[in-house]
Amino acid sequence: MPSPYRAIFSAPGTTSFSVAGFLGRMPLSMMGIGIVTMISQVTGRYGLAGALSATLAMSAAVLGPQVSRLVDRYGQRRVLRPVTLVSLVAAAGLLLCVQQGAPDWTLFAFTAVIGVVPSVGAMTRARWAGIYRGDARSLHTAYSWESIVDEVCFIFGPIISIGLSTTWFPEAGPLLAGVFLAIGVFWLTAQRDTEPEPHPQPAVKGGSALRSPGLQVLALAFVATGAIFGSVDVVTVAFAEERGQKAAASLVLAVYALGSCLAGAVFGLLHLKGEPSRRWLLGICAMAVSMIPLLLAGNLPLLAVALFVAGLSIAPTMVTTMALVEKHVPHTQLTEGMTWTGTGLAVGVALGSSAAGWVVDASGAESAYVVPVVSGALAVVVGLLGHRRLRRPVPNREGRDGHEDSGTGAAGERREGGRTVA
Repeated sequence: MPSPYRAIFSAPGTTSFSVAGFLGRMPLSMMGIGIVTMISQVTGRYGLAGALSATLAMSAAVLGPQVSRLVDRYGQRRVLRPVTLVSLVAAAGLLLCVQQGAPDWTLFAFTAVIGVVPSVGAMTRARWAGIYRGDARSLHTAYSWESIVDEVCFIFGPIISIGLSTTWFPEAGPLLAGVFLAIGVFWLTAQRDTEPEPHPQPAVKGGSALRSPGLQVLALAFVATGAIFGSVDVVTVAFAEERGQKAAASLVLAVYALGSCLAGAVFGLLHLKGEPSRRWLLGICAMAVSMIPLLLAGNLPLLAVALFVAGLSIAPTMVTTMALVEKHVPHTQLTEGMTWTGTGLAVGVALGSSAAGWVVDASGAESAYVVPVVSGALAVVVGLLGHRRLRRPVPNREGRDGHEDSGTGAAGERREGGRTVA
């Protein structure tokens, strides 16, 4: 491990909560694609599969920020354990309904309740921020590490979820996702020494972190970005199935995440100058352009290459987003603020996966790659229109401007947001 990464783990408890956070985040990449694979295996209906995946993402988008707001006020342990139990019970109900062939409405009902699942990535990033607040370089490295962890989840999660559901039994992928969630959350919340201090009185009474103009831009842009992720997942599974290699979809999606993982690892070693808002806009544009070659990939090997290249822009953009959230959200609302970016991703995943499912059913998988292309174009439009807001961070709780550090981290304030995704 390069020395900057070794250095951030010198603080007591960091290794333990990072591993727990990794396990708790595995469902982020396993549950949605697991539901798509499970439903397509049982019913053959990609429209229904995409709609259920969209329901999960929309539910998480609505409930996630509320859970994180409670965490900011009452602490991780008091909030995460009960909501995780609710999510696990709902997941068990969904699997039982699928196994028994229950009506579609029951599937949607249980899937919606699963969405109360906490944003584990936000919780671990909050712990890093509490340890290294004021140390911009260490925070940049820590956020990059978290991005790497996200992408490792997205490398192995789909492989495990799709692989188990296609070779063992359809419900196996979502079932194991629930096991990971239970272990990760309860292990994480057992670690009290690194848990951030709750803030019963928010910085703005009755106000949401989303009142920040900069956070509004980030969340809205991430709706379009999430549509890229959600549509790529659904279309890639269908693309592989059309070629008689459905199980290979997990490997292709893993290559997509691998590109992001490698880029994030390198990005964490850099100490960049200049405005983070400009790097963020450049990253959004790169993600959008990288979607175009997907329309030209006629087979799985070419698709894998195109997705690997597309993945290179993801992690750096996410890391920069974390720094921007930290600059635009008060310290006492940081967990909520970073969850709103995850919410934007979740809404986008919902819209993207649902739209992709409909296009696959109507026109086939190859044509459906137009969905992530259009989504990327929308992200660029939002980024261009809202870029000026991102250049004016709010003063932090000490009244200092968030621009006093020109690098990716923040100097003496808060923390950041995650992918969703979550």
